Amino acid sequence: MPQAICGYHLDEKHDWVAELACGHFQHVRHQPPFIQRPWVMTEAGRTSMLGFSLGCIKCFRGEPKDSL
Repeated sequence: MPQAICGYHLDEKHDWVAELACGHFQHVRHQPPFIQRPWVMTEAGRTSMLGFSLGCIKCFRGEPKDSL
């Protein structure tokens, strides 16, 4: 289910996590060559992706909202 990115935070391993409009969190890692998300490496890049939709598997599964 597509959900808009509305914010970010770092997890305990210092990986970026997108906060989705549905209340779920999703890691947004840049790990070439397998995962290409260079935008996550800078504040400007992350800001440019606010509002972008990511598929939320947690919504599909009916999981409860995440919390910090």
